[in-house]
Amino acid sequence: MPLFKKRTVGKPGEWYYCLEHKKVEEGPDCPGKDRFGPYTTRQEAEHAMETARERNLEWETDPKWHDARGAAAGSEDDD
Repeated sequence: MPLFKKRTVGKPGEWYYCLEHKKVEEGPDCPGKDRFGPYTTRQEAEHAMETARERNLEWETDPKWHDARGAAAGSEDDD
């Protein structure tokens, strides 16, 4: 009997997208650093990379996250 149990994060029935293996997995098979999730359905996990791309695009085009550009535009309006 092992003295220490392997510590995992997540529960069976939760779905993850493994970045290392590039596949959907149920439960905490791979380390947290190598996966996206948890997702409530397998279909959500299958679209993890697409979801990440969409969120990155939203972030890149969100004016609230680009203060330097907003500040420069605001200073031009004051002239």
